[in-house]
Amino acid sequence: MPTIISHAAVPLALGLGLGSGMIPGRLLLAGVAAAMLPDLDVLAFKVGIAYADDMGHRGITHSLLFSMLLGLLACHFAPMLNSHRKKAAVFVFAAGISHGILDMFTNGGLGIAFFWPLSHERYFLPCRFIEVSPLTPDKVLSTRGLVVLYSELKWVWLPSISLGLVLAAVRLRGKGVRAEANRP
Repeated sequence: MPTIISHAAVPLALGLGLGSGMIPGRLLLAGVAAAMLPDLDVLAFKVGIAYADDMGHRGITHSLLFSMLLGLLACHFAPMLNSHRKKAAVFVFAAGISHGILDMFTNGGLGIAFFWPLSHERYFLPCRFIEVSPLTPDKVLSTRGLVVLYSELKWVWLPSISLGLVLAAVRLRGKGVRAEANRP
């Protein structure tokens, strides 16, 4: 997995690129939480659940179904997120599913139970260029952790920042075109 913090890159890029008019601050925070939430499954190790178990790390919390449930939850709480229901559902679903997709780009672990419960198989993508992160904080702060952080900067943060800048440029250009059209 990328470090838990790097999972926030995708919703941050989308939210900041689309702007607060499209993605209000509370919805953005919900998206960041949805992108990071699947890694709470590491707590399964503490209660003796095996990594390869459906309830283990990269299991059900990394699935499409789990992300859909997060989207439905956001739909329900959309008024509290200062958003329309459909927008909240789609944004939080996209943020949640980005977690599993990023993990499928990593070069370690057992893969992602992406299609659970339809399939118990775990998947990776053909291109696995993100260095897998250690699961303990002390190892994240090691030499290996620095290699992982560099990999995340290169393969997660820089592309996400680029996406956010492109979206912001398109959004701001659209505002400029509309303002020009409204001039007498």
